[in-house]
This record gives sequence, structure tokens and C-alpha cells, in this order.
Amino acid sequence: MMAAPDAFDDDIDSVVDVEIAACLDLAAPRSFFLFAGAGSGKTRSLVTALQHVQRSLASSLRIKGQRVAVITFTNAASDEIKRRLMFDPLIDVRTIHSFAWSLIEGMNRDIREWIRADLIADIADLQTKEAKGRKGTDASETRLRKIASKTKRLHGLDGIKRFVYSPTGDNRTRDALNHAEVLQLTSHFLKTKAAMQSILVGRHPVLLIDESQDTNKHLIDALFLVQAAHKERFILGLLGDMMQRIYNDGKDGLGQNLPPDWATPSKKLNHRCPKRIVRLINKVRSTADTQQQRPRSDAAEGFVRLYLLPNDADEKGKQAAERAVARHMCRVTGDDMWNTPNAVKTLTLEHRMAALRMGFLDMFVPLYEVESWRTSFLEGTLPASRFFAEDVLPLIAAKRAEDRFAIARISKALSPLLTPEALRAADDKHKQLQKVSAAIDELMLLWKDDADPTLSQVLRCIARSNLLVIPEVLQAPAHQGEGTAAIAAGDEESDRHIERVAAIEKFLAAPFSQVEPFAMYLAGKAHFDTHQGVKGLEFDRVMVIMDDAEARGFLFKYEDLFGGKAAGDKTVEATRRLFYVTCSRAKGSLALVAYTSAPDRVRRFVVQEGWFEENEVVVGVPG
Repeated sequence: MMAAPDAFDDDIDSVVDVEIAACLDLAAPRSFFLFAGAGSGKTRSLVTALQHVQRSLASSLRIKGQRVAVITFTNAASDEIKRRLMFDPLIDVRTIHSFAWSLIEGMNRDIREWIRADLIADIADLQTKEAKGRKGTDASETRLRKIASKTKRLHGLDGIKRFVYSPTGDNRTRDALNHAEVLQLTSHFLKTKAAMQSILVGRHPVLLIDESQDTNKHLIDALFLVQAAHKERFILGLLGDMMQRIYNDGKDGLGQNLPPDWATPSKKLNHRCPKRIVRLINKVRSTADTQQQRPRSDAAEGFVRLYLLPNDADEKGKQAAERAVARHMCRVTGDDMWNTPNAVKTLTLEHRMAALRMGFLDMFVPLYEVESWRTSFLEGTLPASRFFAEDVLPLIAAKRAEDRFAIARISKALSPLLTPEALRAADDKHKQLQKVSAAIDELMLLWKDDADPTLSQVLRCIARSNLLVIPEVLQAPAHQGEGTAAIAAGDEESDRHIERVAAIEKFLAAPFSQVEPFAMYLAGKAHFDTHQGVKGLEFDRVMVIMDDAEARGFLFKYEDLFGGKAAGDKTVEATRRLFYVTCSRAKGSLALVAYTSAPDRVRRFVVQEGWFEENEVVVGVPG
């Protein structure tokens, strides 16, 4: 039997917050790296540090017009920290892209010259490759298109007087920067411009970075330079755990070989996981580093099972197998909630896998595959999907429920027929209200006799009655006939235009019934999520789906982690970190479902490594 960690003082980590508070002294500033493993209360320590700032530094910061900056990984994390700090304007909490843009916004001349140099270098590189490559191939055509596009942008640079950027937008206009450029520009300016460093330090004498292991490595390198040059008046605080690094653009070895004057507090306790899961994640990371955690003294024992299933099953077979796993976990744990799907958080390797299981694959894939849309799509801000999820769906739900108050509220807020201007122009306001009611009734006819209309049918019905404001990206298909292709020739950026229009056309062919599960998924209300998307979250019951073939990925391969390749392989170590993150989400019980072509090899490997006991590994679909 695996040995449990020694009993440990549940208050052992309280000294960490004291150590961080001592660093946050502008009279004697000290930068620090806080190691905080899974479930250790990292966010609690971050908030505690910021509350110390509020108490001890507020007056001096306000006198100088300065603020403490905090970089978070997601908008949700940013909102949560702001809420805990009572939305104190002294604390400037932003995502990395928002923070970077706040530093360089308005530096139009410098931005222009950086882009000019970058475009010239890219064009020269492409021309060299084109000269050496074969003509007439797809690769050649791609290079030539890129050369033409970059040359056009280069020639138009001088006509741009002001550059714009939105951390959550599409950034499509010719004067807009993209997400990668904002980080590159900020990193470059911080490394090469003393004035830029002074601006940062002058604005934010304290900068704390949450999830620092996944923060862009070029920006991290630049901030290390700033800290080294201004250590007497600038505090850089990094919080994170390299074992929870799951994105490629993070800095390798962050936390190692730090300057000798940095503090390195470390949290030892895992407040989240039961004892069995703490033992598992300690074993998983033991070949990667020496960091080990302790469970709380009052932690339950917990349950872990690994299910090895054949990877040649079809979609229905896999879903049936996963239901059988949930029933088996119910028997193992004595917890009836395992038979309630919404009470189990099921983690998939890729969004497509969740979309398939939840039934919104048809509307998801077309927009997700447009790379320039992906970020805003997953954040729920892409106009095309947001229109159906946030405007149409609530109206349909209100009408089905015959909730007159909700119908009136939604119509008043969203319908062009009920704007103050429309009501003033109407001869009879009552008839205008009747027009809205008739438009809603006409829309509801699309579901007559249990029909499931397509998004296109819903969109065109709304367009005919002018019931709702239709986003620009949906205007063309809204006013076209059934099946009419929406691709227009002669667009300035024809490749991008054709890609996006084709994506919209496929998206609109999806049935409307997929909107509700899609909206639930994006809102985090579904019982599915991705391995990457739940970092920092916790759940009573967790089922992890590991299916390399279905995920179609190359960065993470569980077959490699489970004995397919040796430790130290890049893919193995990336997958190990992701496995650690998913396992450490569980507060009570954990079911790991691995679809594999070599179940016996995997079973031998995980038992030999000490990750699981023999009786914790189930080969085949449980009966």
C-alpha cells in the first residue's frame, strides 16, 4: 500500500503570506517567486498580499498617482480578484494582453517603425524561401499570397496615424494590431527603451503575475530586465507552479536560477484534494521536480480509478462506456451523485470532444476553425455566435415559457422596432407593439410540429421582420435566399474573407437546438470542460477523458505518457503536466478514462510507477 505523507500542521503555510508582505515594502523592495501547487490557495495568497498593499501602501501610492498592477490569466480570474478587493481602483487587474496594450497604446510612431522592420524582414525571408522552393505548389502559392499581403500592409503603414487594439475583439481593421504583435511590441520596447521601463516602474512600482508559468516568455524576460535595472523601486512578484504550465509560450525553467536577492516562498499544503489524490499527483510530478504536497489533516481518503478502454469504439460506444464508468464510480464510492451527469465534471482533451458529447458540434467547428476568431469565440464575444446565444435564445425561451415580462424586457432592450426613435416615428405605438408580437409569433412557427430550424432559417425570419439587430457579419446571409453562397469576389483580403464567409455558411446550417448546450458550455455551466480550461477550478467529482485519436492533437499524447515514450520526452512532459492539472481538480473522487490500443502495457506502467494500485485499474468497460 502506498504510504501517506506524514501528518502536517494545517497552518504551516501561514508564514508564506508574512514573507510576501515583507517583500511588499517600497522602502526595501524585494521581488519574489511564490511556488503554489494545486489546491494550495494561491489566489488566497494573492488577495492577502493585495489587501496588505491596501492597508500599508495606499496613501503613498495615491499621492504619487501610482497603482499596483496584477496580471491574471483569464477575464474570469481578473473579475474574481477585483470582486474580492471591493473593486479598489488602486489595484489595476488585467489580462496579459490588456496590460501590455495599456503600456504601448499611443506610441504610434514607435509601433509603426517596429511593424515596418518586422514586415521587411518577413518579406525578405519569404522571398528567399520562394526563390529556393518549387513554383506552382500549394506552399509556393501560400508564400506568394503572404508576400502580397505583407507588402500591401507595408505600403499602407504611413497612412495609419493611430493604431488600435481590443484584447477581446477580432482586430480586423487595417489600423489594428493582433494579439501576438501587442505582446511582441511590449516585450521589445521594455527591453530596448529605458523610457519605457521608467513608464512601467513609474506607473506600477508593484507588479504581481498570477499563473506566471503560462505567461508569455518574451514578456517575462523583459520584466526580469526591468526588475534588475530598477530593483530599488520596483517589485516583481511571480506566483505559479511549473507543473501546471500547459501552454507553449510560457518560459522554460521559470523559478530556477533566480537572482540571489529574490525571495522564494513555497506553499506545502493542498487544501483541495483528498489524501489519495494528493498521493497520486505527488507521484505523477516526482520525476519532474522535487516539490511535494501534503493533504490537510482533516482531508478524506478519497477515491481514484483508472479505466482502460478500447480506442476503436465508435462515438455511441464511447458515450455508453463513459456512462458505465459513472455507474461503476457510483458503486465504488457509494456516492449516488455519480449517476447524475450534471454533478460530474467531465474533462475532455479538446473542445471538439465536448462539443460532440454535448451535441453542438455542427455549430461549433466552423467558427472554431477560423483561427483569428477563436479567442473571441471561446470567450463568448464573437458577434455571430453571441447573437444566437444571448439575443435569440433568451427570447425563444421566454416565449416558450409565456413569460410576458421577460418577453417585454428582451424586446425593449434588443428590438429595433421598439427604440425611442421607432416609437416616435410610429403613428400608433400600440400597433408597433403588436408588430413585435406578430414578429415573435412568426418566428415561433419555425418550431411548429417539433421542427428544429437551422440557424439560417431563424436568422432570415428575424431579418424579414426586423425583430432584432443583426450583427454586421450576419447581414449578408440574413438577406439571401436559401442555399445561396455568401462568398463575394474582389475583397481586399480575399483569402480571409472567403474563409470567414464559408465558416459562417457552415455555422448557419446547424440546427438551432445546438445553441442552448453551446451557450451553457461557454458559460461554464455545462458538466463538460477541457483539460486546459479548468486550471484553478475544483469539483467534487471529476471524470477525465483521455483519447488521443479523437483529440487529434500533437502537443499532448497520453499513450506516450503511459509508457509509450521515456520520461523527459517533450510530449511526455507536456502531457504529464496536463495530467497533473486534471487530476488535481478533484475534491472527492476521480475517474480517469483512457482509450488505448495497449491496455496491458498501460496497466503495467502505471502500477510499476506507483501511480495506481492493481485494484484501482479497470481494463475494459465495467459491468
